[in-house]
Amino acid sequence: MIYTGGTIGMRKDIQTGALVPFDFSRLIDQIPELQLIDKKIDTVSFENPIDSSNIQPRHWQLLADIIAENYDNYDGFVILHGSDTMAYTASALSFMLENLSKPVILTGSQLPIGDLRTDAKENIITSIQIAGSYNGEKPIVPEVGIYFEFKLLRGNRTVKASSEHFNAFDAPNYLPLAQSGVDLKFFRDRILNPPDGIFNVQKNLVENIIVLKIHPALTKDYLSYIINIPKLKAIILETYGSGNAPTEPWFIDLLQSVVTKKGIHLINITQCQRGSISPEKYETGRKLMAIGTFDGKDMTTEAALTKMMYLLGKKLSKKAVKSAFERPIRGEMTI
Repeated sequence: MIYTGGTIGMRKDIQTGALVPFDFSRLIDQIPELQLIDKKIDTVSFENPIDSSNIQPRHWQLLADIIAENYDNYDGFVILHGSDTMAYTASALSFMLENLSKPVILTGSQLPIGDLRTDAKENIITSIQIAGSYNGEKPIVPEVGIYFEFKLLRGNRTVKASSEHFNAFDAPNYLPLAQSGVDLKFFRDRILNPPDGIFNVQKNLVENIIVLKIHPALTKDYLSYIINIPKLKAIILETYGSGNAPTEPWFIDLLQSVVTKKGIHLINITQCQRGSISPEKYETGRKLMAIGTFDGKDMTTEAALTKMMYLLGKKLSKKAVKSAFERPIRGEMTI
């Protein structure tokens, strides 16, 4: 179990009442029920635990290193993480951990572990059970997932949907991989099959990517400024509905110059919570297709961003990047 920081790892100081980091070497003291799990649980913590709002790609690389260094020694891994950026971390790890054949389960909580009404205990206990669930010698969930409030979701399909409810996460376009109730029920047909290749970590991520949400007040000056950011490699366009955007000549011309003159990758995803883009349906979408945008289908923003960071880090040709982006490589999209 790897503790990165976040609400789940806090407790109230008896004297001051302030929230202070919890000592995870004394985890059993806080959750004695863990002694009932027939697994040996080791814990490691970031040297300086951080609020998840401060998570950066270097922290994903650190997590990947920890998993790689311990990969052969454990049945699975549980990452305790703040909820604000958990979907980004889960998405990034799903791509970085190539040929992953063991469970990597992220979880957290909306209330600190020492709070009377905390959701931390159930989330931790069930996440550990999932990470250690095997069918013979084969793990039941050989992929990156997020467990929160009785549901296991595919990590790169997940978004944070609530800042105040215990069911903080949703996977808008994919059903849960498992459901916790009286029994822990796995939905095997929704879970990825273990890959055949050798486990490998790719830590090279290209960070020169921006996310641009299309909106009615978007101006020519603003878009011109964005596309001229130095060293920019890709723009993820959050478009309307099924992949639509303005057809004003200045808008299309600027985006066309991005592709043809600057060699910047343009990705089209919907800003809607559910559904996929179908840019061929309307003229407003076909204009984007004509200038060479990538089809993001039903990917989340978190998945689209981290997948592009990962693919650009592989130093592929533009054609190869587009081909890889538009097909599922970790179950992140529906085709």
